[in-house]
Amino acid sequence: MTALPNSIDATQTLLSAEGYVCGRALATVTYLALTLGKPLFLEGEPGTGKTEIAKSLASALGRRLIRLQCYEGLDAGSAVYEWNFAAQMIAIRTAEAAGDRDRETLTSDLFSERYLTERPLLAAMRPQPGGAPVLLIDELDRTDEPFEAFLLEALSDFQVTIPELGTIKAPEPPIVIITSNRTREVHDALKRRCLYHWVGYPDFEREMQILRARAPEATESLSREIVAFVQALRSEDLFKRPGVAETIDWAKCLIALDAIALSPQVISDTLGAILKYQDDIAAMQGSEAKRILDAAKAKLEPA
Repeated sequence: MTALPNSIDATQTLLSAEGYVCGRALATVTYLALTLGKPLFLEGEPGTGKTEIAKSLASALGRRLIRLQCYEGLDAGSAVYEWNFAAQMIAIRTAEAAGDRDRETLTSDLFSERYLTERPLLAAMRPQPGGAPVLLIDELDRTDEPFEAFLLEALSDFQVTIPELGTIKAPEPPIVIITSNRTREVHDALKRRCLYHWVGYPDFEREMQILRARAPEATESLSREIVAFVQALRSEDLFKRPGVAETIDWAKCLIALDAIALSPQVISDTLGAILKYQDDIAAMQGSEAKRILDAAKAKLEPA
């Protein structure tokens, strides 16, 4: 287990060692979240590295990563625990066959830890061998407001309640990272319990640093063309603009194809790596791809 960073610079260095390149603002809020033990709420466009920071922190600190992937209809039961009904039914049938009629003892046994299936929030409250885990609550904006209200207890007191067993409190608060793609507004009551940061698209130099870290096989010239093209593409009228994740994926695709430079043909052949909707792909074919490529290359030329 690695000790928590003791400064903003140390936080940047810690994340950089895992290939996660972040600016000082994000490093600052991450350092404060770790130091103060407060949840970190990251909001921004998909593919800008919100989820990846939780993975990098867990790896860098030697902590267990526990991920709660949010979705519409997620409720407290699914996020905290479930009873193993199949095992409970077998226990009931076994008791009946053995002639065990002590209902109170049987009921007490059925609703014990033995038949409890832990879900992410409960698992995050348990002591872990390597220290408090990193709890990633991913894409909270996909859930409904009642689930947000339930989270208030967990994030305020770092505890969850199971009616049959009582309240389980974390001996050491987990490191909590919450992400949102802002498909809807998350309630202020929850945000107030967190430190907040908007994760936007990086500028050219930052995205180059990310690409060097994540796709080091790409040549400097190809990397510059890739980043310039993707950044130009983000200014177009697209249904879904490519994120940093798509930049990395595209670079790896081009490396696999032994591409040494971008061309309209290469772009058309690999657009599916950076654009995920057919209407966007169709709009960027042929002359449009060439127009954006020419504009991107023009910005790379020295003044």
